[in-house]
Amino acid sequence: MTADEIEALFRRESGDYTFARWGRPLAPVVFGVQEQTLGTVKGAIEAVCQLAGHEMAETDPELGANFMWFFFDDWAELPQVPGLDRLVPDLEPLVARLEAAEANQYRVFRFDPAGAIQACFVFLRMDRHLSAVPAETLALSQVVQSMLLWSDLAFRERSPLAVAGETTVLRPDIAALIRAAYDPVMPVAADDASHALRLSARMMRAS
Repeated sequence: MTADEIEALFRRESGDYTFARWGRPLAPVVFGVQEQTLGTVKGAIEAVCQLAGHEMAETDPELGANFMWFFFDDWAELPQVPGLDRLVPDLEPLVARLEAAEANQYRVFRFDPAGAIQACFVFLRMDRHLSAVPAETLALSQVVQSMLLWSDLAFRERSPLAVAGETTVLRPDIAALIRAAYDPVMPVAADDASHALRLSARMMRAS
């Protein structure tokens, strides 16, 4: 993966280069699924955290849980979740926009003073399209897209996943990029495109 290709994954439609990774262990909680799916989601989180060399935790000292997943049938259900409006600013206008766009997924990030990811909220409206996706594939895709603050354009043309035989796996180039991004010498956040050059150098050094 070239530095230009890496830069494109973090350059937003607005033109801004914006990168962030988690600055604390992930403490996940999942709502709206059966026990089997819960295990699938947590397994995907564990696998990607292991890849990144990042930690998980039972609880977050500030939020209790900092990686919240919501599975539901209708966007109108979200404003009814107790306390969610305190965690997600402007929840009702957001829900109205998502309903109007007929969206089936959305992620909201919160950041700490250093710019690192502090929390992530994953919203999945299980329409017929998402319901047709195998649970393992859906979980892995969402975890990968939540591990870094990717560009809003990053995966419009190509998924971060690939099919290997009968199994869906993380693309090797994306896996290598996540490992490089979580290298302890790299910053937790960046807004200058020179950061992509540093990521590229890390990936080359590790290959």
